[in-house]
Amino acid sequence: MKIYTKTGDQGTTALFGGTRVPKNHVRIEAYGTVDELNSYIGLIRDQEIPALEKQTLLAIQHHLFTVGAILATDPEKAVLKNGKERLNIPKITPDTLVFLEDEIDRMEENLAPMTHFILPGGHTTVSFCHIARCVCRRSERLSVQLDQEEPVEPEVLMYLNRLSDYLFVLARKLTFDLQADEIKWIPEKLK
Repeated sequence: MKIYTKTGDQGTTALFGGTRVPKNHVRIEAYGTVDELNSYIGLIRDQEIPALEKQTLLAIQHHLFTVGAILATDPEKAVLKNGKERLNIPKITPDTLVFLEDEIDRMEENLAPMTHFILPGGHTTVSFCHIARCVCRRSERLSVQLDQEEPVEPEVLMYLNRLSDYLFVLARKLTFDLQADEIKWIPEKLK
């Protein structure tokens, strides 16, 4: 199979199911942003972080491929004529959400309670987490926009929302692990 097909040379691409849409369609933006997020999570996983976090991030990357595949499927063609689903992959389920919630709770056990907003930064690895969190929020916004036009599985929206929370807490945990400064945003007069 060649990597180039030339079928997108006119600015369209095919969804799972064969429907062709413009490459700037909100559905393409949504799953493209999930792909971007997955790349940033790979970057975080490549840092010197605890093995448990690496393992969790690897699981999240697998979940994001599922999310991307769901978003890349034309909802009108998601079910085949024989009644089977077009995508023969694991689904995002309530258990997938609980996985993230459990990881958030585990990481928060040793963190000081939040009393202020936190400025992103303090260490390169922490900054990568904040960038991933922002990309995750963008993918969520695009998926919500798509859902207003065409149905999106509710678990996908919930997963992206929960994942951004996870990435925020991961940034805080890695700040703690790396003994970096967590700088609080305290409103003051601008100079």
